[in-house]
Amino acid sequence: MELSGKIIKVMPVQSGTGRNGVWKKQEYVIETAGQIPRKVCFSLWGDKIEQFNIQEGLEMEVMFDLESREYNGRWYTEIKAWKVSRKTGDNTYPPAGPPPEDFDMPIGDGLPF
Repeated sequence: MELSGKIIKVMPVQSGTGRNGVWKKQEYVIETAGQIPRKVCFSLWGDKIEQFNIQEGLEMEVMFDLESREYNGRWYTEIKAWKVSRKTGDNTYPPAGPPPEDFDMPIGDGLPF
């Protein structure tokens, strides 16, 4: 799936230790263009945080996967980005890194997703 828009919020990096070792993630809020703009929060994990270097105000295209997890009887959905591209002046999005790899999310890290 993909989505494009302007980054309106960059959240602090979160980190911890789970069964699979140390993890870190950062969340971002993107606002879509159009008659009814939508705000969507997505996350990047691990080395992708530095690789894509997302900043507020940038026009971006985000490729992502949706995943829902159950925690204590409630369901939580996360949007995990695997590729992010910056929009250039000619309305194109240049590649922003290597192709996605399967991501093994840490389990048992205390997060509700």
